[in-house]
Amino acid sequence: MRIFLDSASISEVREAASWGILSGVTTNPTLAAKEGRDFRSAVKEICSIVDGPVSAEAISLTRTEIVAEGIELAAIADNIAVKIPVGPEGLAATRVLSDRGIHVNMTLVFSVNQAILAAAAGAAFVSPFIGRLDDIGTDGLGRLADIVDALGNYDISTQVIAASIRHPMHVIEAALIGTDISTVPFEVLKKMVQHPLTDKGVAGFLSDWEALQAKMEEVRADTADV
Repeated sequence: MRIFLDSASISEVREAASWGILSGVTTNPTLAAKEGRDFRSAVKEICSIVDGPVSAEAISLTRTEIVAEGIELAAIADNIAVKIPVGPEGLAATRVLSDRGIHVNMTLVFSVNQAILAAAAGAAFVSPFIGRLDDIGTDGLGRLADIVDALGNYDISTQVIAASIRHPMHVIEAALIGTDISTVPFEVLKKMVQHPLTDKGVAGFLSDWEALQAKMEEVRADTADV
């Protein structure tokens, strides 16, 4: 499973990319606003850092406007995927953009039917929001598994992105389900790499090393006295 970062923070993107594990980024105007950044300039800078797909969300509502905005977004960089909410207008725009060779990430997906339609419209990616499903008492991971199974029955190129990730267990379960990609906030990404036994092991190694150095100093001192 590939890991995307869900962020508009340039510092977070740079740090995650430096780990050598980042395959792409998903972002939107809301995330950019939290960073106090112009959305398109932030997207352009992210694209210069990340080689993989960078999903940039369109905010237009009609198919004609979505297509025009999608073309503008795709012109920012070669690795842009236009993020479009699922719906009749979004599906129609997705078909047009896909036929033009522009990758689309169909977002705000909450059902198998929506995922099937997104794939049929030519979306390169489909993003089920598992955390938001959990928030309303629905089994988000169960829905994700159904979407992965349904699309996996056919020879299609649409990839599933587990989105609205709340915690590391979401990532683990998404991987066990066989999801293509998880897009995670930076705070979740940091938790994924942490483990108390790792910290304990590192501390033990350092303690042993310091004890060894002290012992060697004693040996050198004794030798010098002789």
